[in-house]
Amino acid sequence: MHPAIKKGVWLAVSLLVILALLLAGPAYMLASQRIDLGASWSHADRSSAGLAPSPQAHPEALVQVYAARAFDWRGAFGVHTWIATKAAGATHYRVHQVLGWRRPTVSSRPDQPDRAWYGSAPTLIAQVSGTAAERAIPAIRDAVAAYPEPQRYRVWPGPNSNTFVAWVVRRVPELQVDFPPTAVGKDYLLDGWWARAPSSTGYQVSLGGGLFGLTVAYDEGVEWQLMGLTLGVDIARPALKLPGVGRLGMAALDAEGDH
Repeated sequence: MHPAIKKGVWLAVSLLVILALLLAGPAYMLASQRIDLGASWSHADRSSAGLAPSPQAHPEALVQVYAARAFDWRGAFGVHTWIATKAAGATHYRVHQVLGWRRPTVSSRPDQPDRAWYGSAPTLIAQVSGTAAERAIPAIRDAVAAYPEPQRYRVWPGPNSNTFVAWVVRRVPELQVDFPPTAVGKDYLLDGWWARAPSSTGYQVSLGGGLFGLTVAYDEGVEWQLMGLTLGVDIARPALKLPGVGRLGMAALDAEGDH
């Protein structure tokens, strides 16, 4: 076989192997019926998961970051994330998120902080309270108002809801978030090709609008972004990070404890 042809075949096979590896996780999620395909969003569960204390029971300032599987087929690939804030002495929470069906996409309004995301129960992935939250809330408010892509939304590779939350997190020193590897769009950088990792424990580079990149950080471990999906390994708390599936191994740090 001619060397050029042999090289082309090797490249094609390598690309097919990588593509199969990236899509195996989402395919498994669909095949295992963990994703409710064809559900009606208007009838989907939006009740509280009981993860947020009532304002009366927790008068201190509080910031929480949540993730829940995206609706319908999107859930096979990733999660939707949002930020909830409650000022000291406030009687309600305010929820900050990006919604793909509205323009501008940014929504910042009083709401139940720990609602199910259209049938998917949320997970608390980060939390700060007390004086740290008091410092964080004004910075979050300013970052939400300054989000540079309020008229633009793309499910893949971004900018989307996870792009927004990661963008806000990077601008608030009190927030240190180890996002799930299924938070597609978290690595879509809006103002350059490198940035501080969302956990503040390392750095990342991102090329091609979030299609390709690398994150190296203590909390995240090593994450490779390929075609907007994440493959990685957590060294501090040993686990593999796979597209669609998420973590396989030790759980991430307990978000119930304040930073």
